[in-house]
Amino acid sequence: MALLNRIHSPADVKALDAEQLPQLAQEIRQRLIQTTSKNGGHIGPNLGVVELTLALHRTFNTPQDQFVFDVAHQGYVHKLLTGRNDDRFDRIRQSGGLSGFLNREESAHDCFGAGHAGTALSAALGMATARDLAGGDEHVVAVCGDAAFTCGITMEAMNNIATTTRRLIVILNDNEWSIAKNVGALSRYFNELITNPVYQRMHHDVERVLSRMPGGESLRRFGSKAKRETKDFLVSSSLFEKYKLRYIGPFDGHDFKQLEHYLEFAKKSDEPVLLHVITKKGKGYDVAINQPEKFHGSSPYNISTGEGKPQAAGTPPAYQDVMGKALVRFCKADKKVLGITAAMPSGTGLKHLADALPGQFFDVGIAEEHAVLFAAGLATKGFHPVCAIYSTFLQRAYDQIIHDVCLQNLPVLFCMDRAGLSPNDGPTHHGLFDIAYLRCVPKAVIMAPANEDELVDMMHTGLQHMGPAFIRYPRGTAMGVTIKGKSQSLAIGKAATIRKGSDIVIWSVGTMLEDALALADCLQREDGLSVGIVNARFVKPLDSDLLQQTASEAKLLVTMEDHVIEGGFGTAVLEALNALQLQVPLKRIGWPDQFIGHGSSVDDLRAAHGLDAGSIVADVREAFSACVERADCIAAAL
Repeated sequence: MALLNRIHSPADVKALDAEQLPQLAQEIRQRLIQTTSKNGGHIGPNLGVVELTLALHRTFNTPQDQFVFDVAHQGYVHKLLTGRNDDRFDRIRQSGGLSGFLNREESAHDCFGAGHAGTALSAALGMATARDLAGGDEHVVAVCGDAAFTCGITMEAMNNIATTTRRLIVILNDNEWSIAKNVGALSRYFNELITNPVYQRMHHDVERVLSRMPGGESLRRFGSKAKRETKDFLVSSSLFEKYKLRYIGPFDGHDFKQLEHYLEFAKKSDEPVLLHVITKKGKGYDVAINQPEKFHGSSPYNISTGEGKPQAAGTPPAYQDVMGKALVRFCKADKKVLGITAAMPSGTGLKHLADALPGQFFDVGIAEEHAVLFAAGLATKGFHPVCAIYSTFLQRAYDQIIHDVCLQNLPVLFCMDRAGLSPNDGPTHHGLFDIAYLRCVPKAVIMAPANEDELVDMMHTGLQHMGPAFIRYPRGTAMGVTIKGKSQSLAIGKAATIRKGSDIVIWSVGTMLEDALALADCLQREDGLSVGIVNARFVKPLDSDLLQQTASEAKLLVTMEDHVIEGGFGTAVLEALNALQLQVPLKRIGWPDQFIGHGSSVDDLRAAHGLDAGSIVADVREAFSACVERADCIAAAL
């Protein structure tokens, strides 16, 4: 790491001779591989942008000039070049380490935070316009993956560039992958631009001839316009130039000379420019090249083999795989059941359906809004679509949920993976708001299973229900509960009593049932309290009959949820108690009103926010003591 250890700022990158850049690129790749093999992370995307990021920092001057990375999961190289190559990078995505995405609070070089796809172009256009209005001269560069152009918001931004600013640089980082293989017409269009054999042959022949002629380099640069026009003749005219962006490319995103040449050209341009750069996801690490989907965002792995840590015998399956395999069974039983994902077939478990029944599987690309509205259209024609979308990503389709699905009471089942924490990824990926944003929507049925068997029963229930239904469940391994051979329908809006209790009754939602059981055991063992437990199952409709019964029998009610307190399940219980005119004290356990950062594990983050087992026991003891003291005061007054 002789060169990399000398890089403390972009100025150090500029000071290197061009001949030193390949060595620095190699050292960066070694650093990336060593770190992510221990911590996991987005190794494939970062290996693919090493040369591009180096060229950007040699051409521009951050933080004065500003780079807006789409998703920002490919920002590790940028971090290494901007003063963060220290022990914080060693702990990236871990407690006390760097974020796995760009973060405005982390560095002045991170001008815009991200975590979802499709945000860069709109944000960059806003920043460029603000520069124009303020009379500034800094450069704004948006680095967008090819999959970002499947996002409607990116196309909306592109429609406004020419009428809003005269100076914006857009890098189309084209590696043919987002997470899974890109799909759709734009993916085919990019491939046509790259692979047209006549253009490629003419391009390389001209380049070779000019490079051998006296003054050929100048002629080659002068011929860029002719080269572009030749391409437009052979391939349908550039989509981007229809939007009034000067299109240049495609060219090799691993060739330093080409990168710096075209970046300098874009830097001096008096019109918006789009540079189409071809990169190789996972470059420099064959294992990542051969398994691009796995190494888009990998768990810790063995460097030599790429294999992850082997699971212990008997480890329960992940919730996503339970859902995916169950969906295959439901689809086989009913051809009207369909699965839809927004570029996340493996992450959501729908890869099982894609392999088993491709005719009943749809991947719409990174386009959550379209996925939900597409499902609504299918539902009007007698089909029962299942949208498998992460809780945090479903936020992007909120209008479609309300306006197109729930308002029309259409039978769409939403399977919301990653409800709760996604600890290494942090606040952009935590699913902590879905109860609050769905609970206020009429006709929405909201379920949360306590284990994998209940998840399958809820899928069955949702597919039987002729209206919108939502199931939230966490990331990671399930509870190890045996799944019944035949699923059963649950009575909508009915909770299940797990234990009776006269002092405290805990209303648990979802997988917090395990924590509720541990809490009850502790309070019974150490405090001699009678503690009941209810598995709520349904957030909406809430079981008001059972709530009324438990409220009349207990001195204190406790709600437990893997969600923010504000607007969440506990708030629903509080509102129901108010409607029933019941005065029983209520203690709500959930995440505080703040964005939760990243950490090494769920346990680390719970401990940091007072949600570890010991803190919960102490909080409930205090609440119970307060309600007993209050009751004693009332009795004394009487």
